[in-house]
Amino acid sequence: MLAASLFAVTVLAQPAAAPAPAVDRTVLPIAEPERPHLSVLDVRDATPPALALPVQAPARAPNILIILLDDMGFGQSSAFGGPVHMPALESLAARGNRYNNFHTTALCSPTRAALLTGRNHHNVETGSIMESATVFPGDTGRQPSSAASIAEVLRLNGYATGAFGKWHQTPAADVSAVGPFGRWPTGAGFDKFYGFVAGETNQWSPTIYDGTSQVEPPRTPGYHFLTDMTDRSIGWLRSISALAPDKPFFLYYAPGATHAPHHVAPEWSARYRGKFDAGWDAMREQTLARQIALGVVPKGTALAPRPNDIRAWDALSADEKRLFARQMEVFAGFAEMTDHEAGRLIDTLKQLGRFDNTLIFYVVGDNGASAEGGAVGLVNENSYFNGVPEPVEEQLKQIDQLGGPSTYNHYASGWAFAGDAPFSWTKQVASDFGGTRNGLVVSWPGHLGMPGLRTQFHHVIDIVPTMLEAAGLPAPVSVNGVRQIPLDGVSMEYSFADPKAADRHTTQYFEMFGNRALYQGGWLARTIHLEPWAQKPRAPLAEDIWELFDTRRDFSLAHDVAAQYPERLKAMQQAFLAEAVKYHVLPLDDRRLERLNAALVGRPDLMAGRTSLTLYPGMTAMSENTFLNIKNRSFAITADLAAGEGGTANGAIVAQGGRFGGWSLYLKDGKPAFTYNFLGRRRFTIAAPDALPAGATTLRFAFAYDGGKLGAGGTGRLSADGKLLAEGRIDMTQPIMFSADDGADVGTDTATPVIEDYGAAGPAFTGTIRAVTIDIAPLMQAAPPPAAH
Repeated sequence: MLAASLFAVTVLAQPAAAPAPAVDRTVLPIAEPERPHLSVLDVRDATPPALALPVQAPARAPNILIILLDDMGFGQSSAFGGPVHMPALESLAARGNRYNNFHTTALCSPTRAALLTGRNHHNVETGSIMESATVFPGDTGRQPSSAASIAEVLRLNGYATGAFGKWHQTPAADVSAVGPFGRWPTGAGFDKFYGFVAGETNQWSPTIYDGTSQVEPPRTPGYHFLTDMTDRSIGWLRSISALAPDKPFFLYYAPGATHAPHHVAPEWSARYRGKFDAGWDAMREQTLARQIALGVVPKGTALAPRPNDIRAWDALSADEKRLFARQMEVFAGFAEMTDHEAGRLIDTLKQLGRFDNTLIFYVVGDNGASAEGGAVGLVNENSYFNGVPEPVEEQLKQIDQLGGPSTYNHYASGWAFAGDAPFSWTKQVASDFGGTRNGLVVSWPGHLGMPGLRTQFHHVIDIVPTMLEAAGLPAPVSVNGVRQIPLDGVSMEYSFADPKAADRHTTQYFEMFGNRALYQGGWLARTIHLEPWAQKPRAPLAEDIWELFDTRRDFSLAHDVAAQYPERLKAMQQAFLAEAVKYHVLPLDDRRLERLNAALVGRPDLMAGRTSLTLYPGMTAMSENTFLNIKNRSFAITADLAAGEGGTANGAIVAQGGRFGGWSLYLKDGKPAFTYNFLGRRRFTIAAPDALPAGATTLRFAFAYDGGKLGAGGTGRLSADGKLLAEGRIDMTQPIMFSADDGADVGTDTATPVIEDYGAAGPAFTGTIRAVTIDIAPLMQAAPPPAAH
């Protein structure tokens, strides 16, 4: 009875509802109401003030879902005439709007930064990928706080925000247990993050972060990251829908597929058996015919010419055709699986009753299809990053394993060329629409007018303004106390209901590795400076040859009209330079692999100036960019350990990389050994014949580098407590990198293992490790550090 009375008093004491005061959403966080200073002694005599509720989104603000695929060309998905069956995308396109003139930046990190900020990629310091950032403005890889992400803007306006899958926007030096974490997803406005922060991941054995904490993926049979991240996305959606059904959400679903490695189970790739036997030239022709039939390409469009370095299919050998066809079958299966997983997410929205009020952007690629597999493709993509070719005859030995856990595969560049049909060029080539034009489907039931094709020119920077307009939100002038630079994009909402609306995005620059262009009112002035597979540019930057295209009449950029309109071309070249100055594009930087070395370009480096690093058990998944660099030099590893009382120990003491390149110092049956795994092709092992005695031991491995060139070999020596145990040769080493995603570990070997057999207990060390110290000699130094004998 007393409880009932108290409840009644509480209800009666609530103040009458008053009209909500106007909210200033241009300054974020939204200011809290001032707290009154009350002078009433007894709460029973006081008038309750209005309750300060959590910030709420504007009424009828939609949920927002961005699905962003990776490395997928304009001519690959079935929704845009390609050969890959993508029913979820097709279903959205049938009831939504299909954009055939939507553009990205030609590379992943820049596209993602532009997408999530609404600013040009150089304007937010992302002129390239994080691992090739420099010290020059526009290219530092450190997104400024004056360009807050749309996730932070929506979160501060009452949205729930979640990111799943690939991030690749955290500066390379920040990817460690010490951060800083301001440019990780949870520091950039996302309440929840589950995914990977590198440019790619092993889909079978990924390095995953939940927030900023590295977590081991489930070890269930058949595990695949695509399915895992989708399950996590669905779980997050269900939770917020159950607990706060009226709270809108922003979900950023970025699977990292179809970026290499093209990992997929055989049942998916089997769907495409034999479908690419006719080759990439035939695929291009078939794709163009379907594109014209669908209306996503105008009638009369011609295929742009084949680059000189892409061979005609008919000129290939039988072995090459067999290998290349299988490569494409695996890619197609991977792409269809990706769409299937996106479809599960969309189905969940429908099951939860949230689909109709969800604005969906399904972006079919963050750039064009990738030609980084080179002329013949790769069983191990890490070969590309280390400049090591893979002959066809060697790849054929693993043709039946492509897509599985024992490969890290990428298809030949001819498939990227065909996948970007009807254009000529591919990923990295920002001056051709093959590198930048990606399919986009927008779904928002009841808000899109007559569903169908939209041909207005748009760029990835236009998605943020569209989201803000749809949500009824202004672009903030201040976020977290920092004045914001203006958005560079324009809203696309004007095109939702009117397919014939005049373009509002009329000028756009493009630049990547010196490949540069200017779009202006239907014209494109451009120069191809550096081909994706080339070791050096076509010409010095100042001597590049420019071309001119009228995109209103030449959809595929097949006809250069520079000779007919020289004055227009000259004016557009000057206009490009003005845009380049405005958006921090200059100076142009056409270096690629060289930029991966932080010391050469002045990029912040957690290990800069250090020649010694002491590690402890429990330190795992340490990124290559935040770990001491042992490549191209002599080094020594000293482990202070105990093998165990009265028995032998097994497992990794310290390891870096994994199955597709790396090294490990370990014990097997108590016997110490060091294995250098050269790109998964050759393993050099130096092993002691006898087990270590029980108790404390100082184990040391010293490598004397031959020098004389990058990636040279050397001599390794194993010793314990000053006694030489074994000595041997390592004939070759990896000069550039071990892995984009498989880090270094102490006391285990996470993700993929450097060696396949650490003993019955697996890679986890069964003895005791007190500390491990790594010492390095100067770069390219042949003399070894002091070694025990």
